[in-house]
Amino acid sequence: MRTTPHRLTLTTAQEDPVARFHQPPAQIDPAEAHRLATAGEALLLDVREPAEYAEVHAPGAVLVPLGSLDGFGSSAGADGPDAEGPLVLALCRSGNRSQVATDVLNARGVRTVNVTGGMRAWLEAGLPSHQGACPCGTAI
Repeated sequence: MRTTPHRLTLTTAQEDPVARFHQPPAQIDPAEAHRLATAGEALLLDVREPAEYAEVHAPGAVLVPLGSLDGFGSSAGADGPDAEGPLVLALCRSGNRSQVATDVLNARGVRTVNVTGGMRAWLEAGLPSHQGACPCGTAI
């Protein structure tokens, strides 16, 4: 337990209503994201535009452009993350748009983690990728 200068006693981050705003954003490296998606433990969500996705994408990634996220995850309960749904791994070109998607979806109660470095880091790590239209993922 610690006491702040304002005489507020805190015991854990969970008891501090402001603590969640001081936590670093949820991040995952591309290799771990690939492992989880391949094992079926997570949904790989590509938030880039269709032309970017067609150029190169991670196998199995579902395309939902950032500007089209309005309906995605809206069925998650207001009481917190959708425990029945898979973990969502948000992916874009460099990690910026996917961080926005991560913030939006987590605010809706969808458990979402940002893939650090996006497709650039994915490709640099030598992970598998597909080019052009293919049936590996599904646009929502």
